[in-house]
Amino acid sequence: MIHRKYIIALVLGVALAAFAVGASLYQSRVTSNQEQHAAGQSERLVRMHSPVIGPREAPVTIVEFFDPACETCRAFYPVVKDLMQRYPSQVRLVIRYAPFHQGSGEVVKLLESARLQDRYLVVLESLLAAQPQWADHGSPNLALAYSAAEQAGLDMARARADMASPTLEAMLQQDVQDLTALKVDKTPTFFVNGRPLPSFGAKQLAELVAQEVSKAGK
Repeated sequence: MIHRKYIIALVLGVALAAFAVGASLYQSRVTSNQEQHAAGQSERLVRMHSPVIGPREAPVTIVEFFDPACETCRAFYPVVKDLMQRYPSQVRLVIRYAPFHQGSGEVVKLLESARLQDRYLVVLESLLAAQPQWADHGSPNLALAYSAAEQAGLDMARARADMASPTLEAMLQQDVQDLTALKVDKTPTFFVNGRPLPSFGAKQLAELVAQEVSKAGK
């Protein structure tokens, strides 16, 4: 009986080990495919119109596909901010918009109108702070998003006029075309110097940024 239990345990152990190896190889293959795809579409990662936070000439670029209504984007904002503070001259953040949730496209235009008033960061942080109130995915309360932007000092009359500009709509559509071509289907999605995360997580993002900073310093 003991011998039989030992054999069963051994078989289960081998099966689990094989599964772990297979999962690891699968993830590596997926990441490799994403890297190759991103490399072939590198012009789609960063556009001239994209918001840039941090030094423009920084050797390490974090590209984040971002939805202002996304709870995980909100949770990752302090993570990304901490990385930029850790590497103030080496890292820049490029934001690309992925308006997957209802009402997100309008909030993106609100953010872009804030950029035209040099209020981008303060309005972004105000919108993220108020996100639990306005970003109901089924029925977003955009009036609360507008209120959060106004409280951050945005001139709303000017903002509404800017939001109606065909330029902002064209910019938003370009981001949607790019995320489709890059096969981005969730937010946030990160690329660091064109490399996707090996798997999703704050630790993985920090490690990939550290690797690229180290390479840039050599």
